[in-house]
Amino acid sequence: MAHTPATTINRPASEVQNAAFIIAGVIAAAFGLKAFLLSSHFIDGGVTGVSMLLAALLHLPLAALILVINLPFVALGYRQMGRRFAVRSAIGIGGLALVLAFVPFPDITSDRLLTAVFGGVFIGAGIGLAMRGGAVLDGTEIAALLVSRHLTLLKVSDIILILNVIIFGVAVWVLGTEPALYSMLTYFAASRVMEFVLNGIEQYTGVTIVSEHSETIRLAITEGLGRGVTLYQGKAGFGKRGEQLNERDIVFTVVTRLELPQLHAEIRRIDPNAFVVQYGIDDAHGGIIKKRPLH
Repeated sequence: MAHTPATTINRPASEVQNAAFIIAGVIAAAFGLKAFLLSSHFIDGGVTGVSMLLAALLHLPLAALILVINLPFVALGYRQMGRRFAVRSAIGIGGLALVLAFVPFPDITSDRLLTAVFGGVFIGAGIGLAMRGGAVLDGTEIAALLVSRHLTLLKVSDIILILNVIIFGVAVWVLGTEPALYSMLTYFAASRVMEFVLNGIEQYTGVTIVSEHSETIRLAITEGLGRGVTLYQGKAGFGKRGEQLNERDIVFTVVTRLELPQLHAEIRRIDPNAFVVQYGIDDAHGGIIKKRPLH
């Protein structure tokens, strides 16, 4: 691989692509907010949700609140993730505030379910596109990352979940129960779409296979699925004290979730007793990995 991800995203030639992602993200997020959520008094999660709650409670302009509340988190992120990230994020958040303040969008639908779902779809797409451009439109992730470094028992995802539980709990009091429930649906839709934009349909899964028939499984993966494998030398121990330490090759491969059923079928065909462990991978580069769209 000629460049690491950090080097690639910071190349001058990539800055045009980054800018395009951020602009598209700003427009999509603003469209989701103004064309769907605001007229129905629904909110999203995170810092955007806090801004929308304060706008409803204090009757202040949403654009100004999004700018004021997000920028301190970007300043904190400057020390952790660098100047380029901070500048991109400041531009993205500033652009979102400007679009919300000055660009008119039509109110698409009065149906509350459609509003909740499609508002979340556009907001999630906007946040995901901005992140593909190396920026954030919502400072929640930065805040959660910084807090998690001091609270080692909690992961970033745990902190984001706790923050959003508090936000939607307050929303019940400020907006009412029904709008708060619809807002939770908006947040769920936004998070799923953001994940899809970031990972794509070909989200990768790492699979580790321990089997006596490791060579046959290796051939099935490399020749049948066209995927690369890595072989680890290991010892299979079983029993209470692990007395039988038989040496064998352990197979590791990375596949897309669309290829996962075929891989499991091949493993079951070759060795129904094989021990298989799988886990999600956020990104993968090099080897026999297809280049993702929009990457």
